[in-house]
Amino acid sequence: MLKDPSQKYRPFPPVVLPDRQWPNRVLTRAPRWCSVDLRDGNQALAVPMNVSQKLELFTTLVKCGFKEIEVGFPSASNTEFTFNRRLIDEQRVPADVWMQVLVQAREDLIERTFESLVGAKKVIIHLYNSTSPAQRRVVFGKSKDEIKAMAVNGAKLIQARLPRLRGAEVRLQYSPESFSMTEVEFAKEISEAVMDVWQPTPERPMILNLPDTVEVAMPNVYADQIEWMCRHLKRRDALVISLHTHNDRSTGVAATELGLLAGADRVEGTLFGNGERTGNLDLVIVAMNLYMHGIDPKLDFGDLNAIRDVYERCTGMTVPERQPYGGELVFTAFSGSHQDAINKGLAERERGGPAHWDVPYLTIDPTDIGREYREVIRVNSQSGKGGVAYLLETEFGILLPKELQREFGPIANEIVDRLGREVSGAELKTMFWREYIERPQPWALQGFETESKDGVVKCRVKLLRDGQPVAFSGEGNGPLAALVHGFSTAGVPRFEIANYSEHALSAGEEASAIAYIQIKPAGGKSRWGAGVDTNIELASVRAVLSALNRS
Repeated sequence: MLKDPSQKYRPFPPVVLPDRQWPNRVLTRAPRWCSVDLRDGNQALAVPMNVSQKLELFTTLVKCGFKEIEVGFPSASNTEFTFNRRLIDEQRVPADVWMQVLVQAREDLIERTFESLVGAKKVIIHLYNSTSPAQRRVVFGKSKDEIKAMAVNGAKLIQARLPRLRGAEVRLQYSPESFSMTEVEFAKEISEAVMDVWQPTPERPMILNLPDTVEVAMPNVYADQIEWMCRHLKRRDALVISLHTHNDRSTGVAATELGLLAGADRVEGTLFGNGERTGNLDLVIVAMNLYMHGIDPKLDFGDLNAIRDVYERCTGMTVPERQPYGGELVFTAFSGSHQDAINKGLAERERGGPAHWDVPYLTIDPTDIGREYREVIRVNSQSGKGGVAYLLETEFGILLPKELQREFGPIANEIVDRLGREVSGAELKTMFWREYIERPQPWALQGFETESKDGVVKCRVKLLRDGQPVAFSGEGNGPLAALVHGFSTAGVPRFEIANYSEHALSAGEEASAIAYIQIKPAGGKSRWGAGVDTNIELASVRAVLSALNRS
């Protein structure tokens, strides 16, 4: 890298807009959405989609609720043309969905585009040409007036062919491509020249798409550009201002949201941000950002996993694990403190907490987009007791007391740290069973009987101690008190039961119960034990033996 990058690079000049209004505005409704997955997304693939894949993705986009879908560049290839014809001839486009097609300002391409649209019901014809200084100089070698003449000529060629789409509703769209790198005064001039040809009205508005084709500035600059255009364009009420951002500076979402604040009406983008270079705008993120603020996005991502599956199958792309909302790990917490906060937040909600969603570390309820709570907390060496307890509870119904969580958490963490990887709920259960349930040495239960008379419980116990038979009796105000007394008569150092809890593990006649008991030896360190049995009394006895064996 250069020690002085200013010798090679320069900052993008800001727009002069001292009284900008967008910073004080708040979004209150969803924009119009247009998916460009089948065009911008497709052209960015190493292996473009075939017709069957495009049809499957088109169907998915319709199910998501998109009413405007850029289906392709029909003059670019036979595959693109054939796809258009399949959609129309097989009547695959719902009555309320607009087919958008992209075309450059060239007569041969415009002619082929119209051939692909005959018989369509709702059509958006999207004309574009590049307008930035670099494009004018390097690609076209033309002046501003010559570039403007190209756009006007393309608009006239389209206007002249509109009668060929008799019976169709047609909307016209123009993009000064590389708008964000173009002088706003020239962007206004060329856009208004196209408007003069198409003559939009409030009843039949024209879509003016102002793309951030390559991000070259901070998103606030793009917002200034959009607000400047909205304030200076003639016949603003006859225009639908559309945004089309890319992600070169990783601020495509921010640029779009600020552009909406600046006055835009419509957004183009792709599912999960697929697109050239670093990608297009991720429509899922912008829609779900609105949703998390209580705004209906007018798109349905209620089964985002299924949408992701179709996307990955059709495009061959993979949604990154940390992609907001759509990634595999976006609702997952490995950190112990995060797990504990999430667990407590979910518990509060189950008890009837605040009416509005307010769970730490979770911006939305994962179930709203088809995810499950069990995905939220996963355990690795960075996790704590809260995550361990959450998985045992949600997957196996094992409700560890808080004090037992504090004891088992570090034990599990040490094992996981040695493994050096994430562990499943089943593996955690195995760890717990080995540490607490499957502890037959030195004490193993052979038999336990009780009888009660006048409030006094007597017990008779048969055990093995290191494989040798031991029998004793005891009495107390309950079975466990009698057992503790019996141990004292057998020469075992005195201890007391400090904590006890139990619950059922499963339903039905053969249901098992699990008991958790903490014993405190005289002058010694407290230890927990756990026992499982179909008889809750025997489960408690086994828990005492577990604690003794762990001592």
